[in-house]
Amino acid sequence: MKNKQNTSRRAFIKKGAVASSIMILPRHVLGGSGFLSPSDRLNLASIGSGGKGASDISNASVKGREYVSALCDVDFSGSASKTAKKFPKAKKYEDYRVMLEKEKNLDAVTISTPDHVHGPAAAFAMERGIHVYVQKPMTHNIKEARILTEMARNKKVVTQMGNQGGSNPLLNMVQNWIDNNAIGAVSEVKIWTNRPVWPQGVQIPKPDKSLKPDALNWDLWLGPAKQKPYTPNMHPFNWRGWWDYGTGALGDVGCHLIDIPFRTLGLKYPISAECSVGNVFSKMWSPDYIPEGCPPSSFITLNFEATKKSKKPIQMTWSDGGIRPPHPEIIPANNDIGGKNSENGVLIIGEKGIISTNINDSSPLMPKLYLYDGTTDFGPEVEKMAEPEYGHQRKWVDACKAGFKSKEHLELTSSFDYAGPMTETVLMGNLAIRSFMLRKELMNGQMDYYARKKLLWDGEKMNITNLDAANQFVTREYRNGFTI
Repeated sequence: MKNKQNTSRRAFIKKGAVASSIMILPRHVLGGSGFLSPSDRLNLASIGSGGKGASDISNASVKGREYVSALCDVDFSGSASKTAKKFPKAKKYEDYRVMLEKEKNLDAVTISTPDHVHGPAAAFAMERGIHVYVQKPMTHNIKEARILTEMARNKKVVTQMGNQGGSNPLLNMVQNWIDNNAIGAVSEVKIWTNRPVWPQGVQIPKPDKSLKPDALNWDLWLGPAKQKPYTPNMHPFNWRGWWDYGTGALGDVGCHLIDIPFRTLGLKYPISAECSVGNVFSKMWSPDYIPEGCPPSSFITLNFEATKKSKKPIQMTWSDGGIRPPHPEIIPANNDIGGKNSENGVLIIGEKGIISTNINDSSPLMPKLYLYDGTTDFGPEVEKMAEPEYGHQRKWVDACKAGFKSKEHLELTSSFDYAGPMTETVLMGNLAIRSFMLRKELMNGQMDYYARKKLLWDGEKMNITNLDAANQFVTREYRNGFTI
């Protein structure tokens, strides 16, 4: 996409070519609006350069084919230091806002921060016409997902969410089973995970600014979250279990697992949600109450209207904390359901049989078809990837070069037109969990958990229609300087 940031760089290239008596035609003459010659190198940057961000920016560089000109991280003493060594010419920044204002020639940026920064950082970049690759979940809350989806269209930027399994070619096997009516009309989907694998369902650590690492910019790490002293054991991983920063088990793998039925069945917004959660009892008869943190386990039910592919209304259940559904009779008892040791998986249940798959990240998808007439069809147990993460980042880069609404862009598996509604569906589960914890004290001193009911959802309007108090979790409060 042609934008102000790119104009100065491209104008310089054109001027230099003219001086050398080499004719360069305008981009719109060569390939239409948004065209960028494949021989041109994108100027890339990363926001969040350690952890998953390290592989995101590395894969986006396509073995040096593209140029990484800037790196942003709040702590370059950790794994981000390895990224800085890999791209020694890249300028380093702590604040993504400063980087995006100073680096006028950026074309595209990968965003791989904690969940709470995804939305503000992506919006800041897209407002400046910069293409974005955003780690899953696309955003921290539902309203952010809707805003980014609409902004991507309005700003005509190329987007991709980092649920790399969406580019796994083995998904075509599952899609073909659905499209060919192999299991008949689908009415039920069961999804489960062994997450969380970090501290969750416990009291948040007490702040202790004396323990803050010198290299960590804690204020920038907090981003849109409310100001508070340094809290140990949040950075770089355990933030996932706290609502101010993370999105729990659902946010961590929901965009991998829910993606499979959402994509193959052509689902839209859910129409209702309800849940129950696991309790921890530190005292007899009195469950711990930690509304600022995600629960140790949860069971969520989402209901969807029928689609052309599902043909029937669908009930989707999600369970985490290691709780999994019962083993279907149609699947031999010694066979895993889902993935290895049945730790994560998806069961798509139809009139004629069941489809079983693993988590859809970079794990083996292990698609299996079991029909009640005894027919089976299995995908490979071991996958061979021709390129890292099924080329998920590389395909996004190629689409950035080809331009908005190009063939390459339209073929992306998780551009925000798809990833936005799917992320909203994932985050509906978290809205149900947080509503489940709402309570008020009665005159007799007992607590009334008044929101423990089935929540009716108007997806188009982003509104719970039968409990207004639940709508507070559609969005969040933002600290000044990090609004969206």
